[in-house]
Amino acid sequence: MTTTASTPRNAVIHGDCLNILPQFEPASVDFILTDPPYIAAYRSRDNQTLRNDDNAAWLAPSFAEMHRVLKNDACAISFYGWPKVDLFFAAWKRAGFRIAGHIVFRKRYASRTAFLQYRHEAAYLLVKGNPAFPDNPLPDVMDWTYSGNTYHPTQKSIHILKPLIEAFTKPGALVLDPFAGSGSTCVAAQRTGRHYIGIELDPVHHQTATARLADSETRRAA
Repeated sequence: MTTTASTPRNAVIHGDCLNILPQFEPASVDFILTDPPYIAAYRSRDNQTLRNDDNAAWLAPSFAEMHRVLKNDACAISFYGWPKVDLFFAAWKRAGFRIAGHIVFRKRYASRTAFLQYRHEAAYLLVKGNPAFPDNPLPDVMDWTYSGNTYHPTQKSIHILKPLIEAFTKPGALVLDPFAGSGSTCVAAQRTGRHYIGIELDPVHHQTATARLADSETRRAA
């Protein structure tokens, strides 16, 4: 792990982002792409759960820190759980983010059925200051790629993350994911020629992310 000032890069740090982000330099990150807990008390079919998915105590302070470390006139993208969108909106706005767009990822299958079939995932585009428009703006409705949840119970595919990183950053930029999970955002950043920094609380997922990135780097170098 190398450092620029006190903001690391090209590593996944094991720990709580509320403890780690305050150690980063302000305005030192080019882009944030994150998939935080949805505050849904998630339990997978094989009974896996997610840390801090049963409370919102982390929500506002984590996005306040993300806003602090993000460069001026820059963007962030956060996935979210729609039943708690009021909590996410309040946290984003309190932190100082402006809502600049909404992205829907349409699924070919229903991940759950209740009053409706659940056939999409969604994320909000958040901005700090007044960033320039992308050279090649993405559509706000895109197809979903299923990851298979091989490494994590709510794993996002790098195939949906790479276009987001490419649209909102240039090669060499530093991409942050404070809820790194199995490291998908970091792998996507690595494979698009960006630097990355991830933070993950769960020791098992942290180990998985670290191993994935090492394997991905080996494949790139081969």
